[in-house]
Amino acid sequence: MNDAILSAPPAGNEPVRSYAPGTPERAALKAELGSLLSESFDIPLIIGGRELRTGRTAPLAQPHDHGRPLGRFHLAGEEEAALAVDAALAAKPGWEAMPWEERAAVFRRAAALVAGKYRYRLLAATMLGQSKTVHQAEIDAVCETADFLRINPRFMEELYSIQPRSSDSEWNRVRYRPLEGFVYAVSPFNFTSIAANLASAPAMMGNVVVWKPASTSVLSNWILARIYEEAGLPPGVINFLPGSGAAVSAVALSHPAFAGLHFTGSTAVFNGLWRQAAANLGSYRSYPRLVGETGGKDFVFLDPSADPDAAVAALVRGAYEYQGQKCSAASRLYVPASLGRAFLDRLAETVRSIPVGPPTDLRAFMCAVIDGASYRNILPYLERACSRGAARCELELLAGGHGRAEEGWFIEPSLLLAESPDYETMREELFGPVLTAYVYDDRDMEAAYRLVDGTSPYALTGAVFARDRRAILAGLEGLKNAAGNLYVNDKPTGAIVGSQPFGGMRASGTNDKAGSILNLIRWTSAGAVKENFDPPVDWRYPYMSEE
Repeated sequence: MNDAILSAPPAGNEPVRSYAPGTPERAALKAELGSLLSESFDIPLIIGGRELRTGRTAPLAQPHDHGRPLGRFHLAGEEEAALAVDAALAAKPGWEAMPWEERAAVFRRAAALVAGKYRYRLLAATMLGQSKTVHQAEIDAVCETADFLRINPRFMEELYSIQPRSSDSEWNRVRYRPLEGFVYAVSPFNFTSIAANLASAPAMMGNVVVWKPASTSVLSNWILARIYEEAGLPPGVINFLPGSGAAVSAVALSHPAFAGLHFTGSTAVFNGLWRQAAANLGSYRSYPRLVGETGGKDFVFLDPSADPDAAVAALVRGAYEYQGQKCSAASRLYVPASLGRAFLDRLAETVRSIPVGPPTDLRAFMCAVIDGASYRNILPYLERACSRGAARCELELLAGGHGRAEEGWFIEPSLLLAESPDYETMREELFGPVLTAYVYDDRDMEAAYRLVDGTSPYALTGAVFARDRRAILAGLEGLKNAAGNLYVNDKPTGAIVGSQPFGGMRASGTNDKAGSILNLIRWTSAGAVKENFDPPVDWRYPYMSEE
């Protein structure tokens, strides 16, 4: 029994290493890349702490080298999903009874393993399996993952400390209980750190989890599962189920103990899962918590007073880092007529200089898109663009526009200019290295803000570039509902745990703000307790007395 009132250890953000030539981290990374490329993985499911191989497998593909898989992984189906739910529910009593500081210690230990012992392995796995440059993999798989695992325990302590007022004669308390059932975590391919947070945040709060990782990020996610095990997470608390999303979801969302969904992915998939939950609502023990971060059609809005140098740098990083495969990536650009073609020509020249290659070439700024389906989805949009000077051109190609798929799924960083503000590439999420610009009439700024706000069904991230303070204030007001995360003179990507709580509205999700206390609140069920130290012994009230 622990009678101490404890506080979680201090938690700062993990420093980003440079991997510059001659640094020890560069040498360590190259060694780990070579090691992973020499292995052939056979990745099982993990249910109740035990490995399970179904015999139904899929390759661990490298998007930049699709003819050379890293091994294979086993696929879960409905039978395995049912086993995982049972294992989670069996682990639930012991895990939720564990003191909060002991649960926190498990994930703090996991953070130390991510940033230390497994740093280069997790980094290299993310680079190879998800085709990320070393910098993108470092800030994601290592730094942001460690940040979630370190900083969320501080938010957990802060949440548990929120207590109601009491008086001399009574003590009012709130208990923050885990949800009554299990949480289903569905994670995307594009961020190893999101996969870490989707499973670990509910688990940290005492919940048990059935985790369905994306089939295109299994290697890095499996390493995460092993890190949790080494950190002391009890068997069955987080169950690892790569495989058929439809099969696993069918079982998880039809179970009476389904208590929550923690999701990041496409809007269409989230809508489908929501409909499944709604159809089963009468069978659940309690109303499930549905938390989703979905699509984006993120904007950069240039005021006439914008600094062109800062805008170009932010657009290149915000639109093309990780091939535009971030839900926060800039994909629509609004340029004032007063800056017009001169700015776009300068941006196009810069975009054409972006180096593209495999992640093992540390000179690359961009790598391959995640798979053939993504490649085939993006290219038709580019093929509909025409060259400069073409008659009746709805979409002009300013840079890029081509792909090559012989070895990997490579698409050039592409810049388009739309004649109409509601052209398809200004509205639809492409999830690739494509930025579409529109030149707006800056004689009516209020109309320009309404245009940005109303063009897309999404509202995830956006950025306003201006040097005039009045323009900044006007942009923040005019675009306040157009994004859940709005940036001033910065790219719309790169939210940091503990600094920029992340999430959007409208078709971009439930805005439950990963990387903050707001997300952890969703994984608790508060219970109020009132204790009376001086209870009345007479049921009658004074007003009832005779005159």
